[in-house]
Amino acid sequence: MNMMTTPAAPVTKLGGSSRFSAIAVQNGLVHLAGQVSQLEDGDIAAQSRDVFAKVDALLAEAGAARENLISVQIWLREMEDYAGMNAVWDEWVSDITPPTRVCVEARMAKPHYRIEVLALAAIG
Repeated sequence: MNMMTTPAAPVTKLGGSSRFSAIAVQNGLVHLAGQVSQLEDGDIAAQSRDVFAKVDALLAEAGAARENLISVQIWLREMEDYAGMNAVWDEWVSDITPPTRVCVEARMAKPHYRIEVLALAAIG
C-alpha cells in the first residue's frame, strides 16, 4: 500500500489509483481513505470485521494503532445493519478509549458494499 507524507494538504496520486491515496500522513495525523470490504457474500458482521482489520493494518503501516484513533466516520448501506455493525464495533474498541464517531446511511459505490469506514488517528 502506498502512503503519502506531506506537510501540506495531501495530493491524491498514490495508493494504486490516480484518484486517491490510501493513507496520507500530515502533521502527525494519519488520514485513511474510506475502507470497504470485498466480501461479496459477507453479512454486516463479516464485512465490519474485515473493514476494521483493514483499518488496523493501515494504521500500523503509518506508525499508528487503534489506540491512536481520534475520529471514525461510518457509512452503512442500510440502517438495518446498525446493530450488527455496533456489535463488531463494540468488540473492536473494547480495550481502548473509543474515538468520536458518526454513522449514517448512504448509497454505496458497489452493491455488495454494506459498510465504509474513514478514520483519523495520531501517530504514536
